[in-house]
Amino acid sequence: MRISAALSALVALALALGLARAADAQDRRVAVTFDDLPYQAADAALCDPASLMRLTTDFVEMLRPLDTHATAFVNEGRVCAPTRASTLARALDLWLDAGLDLGNHTADHVNIHDIAADAYLANVDAGAPVARSVLEARGRRLHWFRHPFLFTGETPEKHDAIAAGLAARGYDVAPVTIDNNDWMFADVYRKAETLGDADLMRRIGEAYVAHMTTVLDFFEPYSAELADGREPAQVLLLHANSLNQAFYPRIHALYLARGYRFVTLDEALADPIYARPDAYVRANGISWLHRWTHTEGRPIRWEPAPPAWIVAANKAPAADLAAIAAAP
Repeated sequence: MRISAALSALVALALALGLARAADAQDRRVAVTFDDLPYQAADAALCDPASLMRLTTDFVEMLRPLDTHATAFVNEGRVCAPTRASTLARALDLWLDAGLDLGNHTADHVNIHDIAADAYLANVDAGAPVARSVLEARGRRLHWFRHPFLFTGETPEKHDAIAAGLAARGYDVAPVTIDNNDWMFADVYRKAETLGDADLMRRIGEAYVAHMTTVLDFFEPYSAELADGREPAQVLLLHANSLNQAFYPRIHALYLARGYRFVTLDEALADPIYARPDAYVRANGISWLHRWTHTEGRPIRWEPAPPAWIVAANKAPAADLAAIAAAP
């Protein structure tokens, strides 16, 4: 029995070392990004200076010890004008004080499919003033841009006009390789919050972490197919919300356990894969891994969907959440 136990321990150690060496051989790197700053919350919370500062402080203090090197993308128009003038700069300074970076996500999280290219670019301009001012006060510049919904234009003409407008304004587009539908889990989590159901909130968070594992199991080899067997630096899309406030540390630990180093967006995009052309023009927002696969003329293989009960709960009112979660 002692020999068997010792052998089992050695096998477990060998497997752990083997996984660590495999991860090291891949030089796994990830740039973490958070969309929808200052926070995904009700308008009333974002228009109350005390609430805005509390939400920001709590989220940034969660991130601070994790050394994520994250970049966060701001929707300035989601904050009502009086609070935007009095408080948003202070809130964004908290992100910069913690060693994080900022980008533009348009003023109002506009849907590119609903408006013309010039109106879209006007909303980009309206989303810049506060973030630009806090960056310039530190000798830095606002140059990152992230398309809302990852929509880049549903026609070649609109796609090209917006791409040219962003380039003329000095923006660098922040692509995404790993999209795990955290927004859907976050919506369900907020519904559980409104119900005050802590057990259900915990279950949603556990499902979220498990789904991230499944997503990584898919995207790691999928990305290597585009890079001759080498896993490129990844860019992870998340959102600033109560789900990630509670569960991002678990996501961070998952990436560490899989051998990832957390890098800046600049460092990630220095990977040669980001120089690949993207000829994907559809009314859909998808990972750049899919865009490059499509551009190369190969069929896209879609990532795993969230659990069916999460998908159903996302579409249902909060009152139906407990019944959906309890269904077999």
